[in-house]
Amino acid sequence: MNERVQQSPSPIYSTGALVVSLRDVVGQDGQTVHPRGAVGIIVRSPGDLDPTCRVRFHDGFEAALHRAEMVLLAQYKESESGEIQISSTRGNLYDRVILRCVIGSRAYGLADDQSDTDYRGIFLPPAVSHWSLHGVPEQLECQETQEHYWELQRFLTLALKANPNVLECLYSPLIEKMTPLASELLEMRTIFLSRLVYQTYNGYVLSQFKKMQADLRNQGEVKWKHVMHLIRLLISGIAVLKHGFVPVRVDEHRDLLLATKRGEVPLEEIDKWRLSLHAEFDRALSGSKLPERPNYEQANALLVRARRAALSEELP
Repeated sequence: MNERVQQSPSPIYSTGALVVSLRDVVGQDGQTVHPRGAVGIIVRSPGDLDPTCRVRFHDGFEAALHRAEMVLLAQYKESESGEIQISSTRGNLYDRVILRCVIGSRAYGLADDQSDTDYRGIFLPPAVSHWSLHGVPEQLECQETQEHYWELQRFLTLALKANPNVLECLYSPLIEKMTPLASELLEMRTIFLSRLVYQTYNGYVLSQFKKMQADLRNQGEVKWKHVMHLIRLLISGIAVLKHGFVPVRVDEHRDLLLATKRGEVPLEEIDKWRLSLHAEFDRALSGSKLPERPNYEQANALLVRARRAALSEELP
């Protein structure tokens, strides 16, 4: 049975906090190291560039957990049965999804036989949920069905920061559900594109590059899928700065990216390609016609209209 998770509003996952895992923790061999319900301590809190927490368990084993995959121990103990129960007054927020799209390898045109179908999008809670004591979760996740939805305000905030994962939702060629409000959002998607793209995308690329270096030091090899996405992000960032459009599909570079994913391209060539793209990224920033900042005012106006529309039972 699929276990859909509704993340608590604005939980604080700081270093030193005790948390309970809401999923089995597995090792590199795919075997369960700690079962669901294991208690660990956060040794690295999440940030904008890496939304996962690093959690250390009693035997010293560490794992990266997303916010929706854990809960603070204190909250866990407060629940009557030791399980996180979603109040019926909050309703089924999955019915409040206003945008559902496919991202990841299928949207990029890089899928193979082992590729999952990753769904991302936005949900708009009814107004009563914001007024209740239960509050509104920032996101909904279901690992079994690969679904991840952001609450509208959270989505807009991340889009204004030029978060690559969120921007790709606005430009995905594979839309499965879109309400009139979501259609309005897609029509105004260029308001989120600014020169902040350079800072954010570059941060993601450097974070991925550091992981690649750590894998080389610790394991003697890299995760080629991560290397591929490092290159893909650079290509995407360059296009955004040059053309004011987020290119989700990578048809022009597909063959080389897939070869990189398969580990067929020597690291020396990858590094030359990376450095060349970084130089092009710098030039693209210098010549970009994008504004210095996104249009916060227009995004806020949309959110206010959406909040008013949420008073109605009908999904806008």
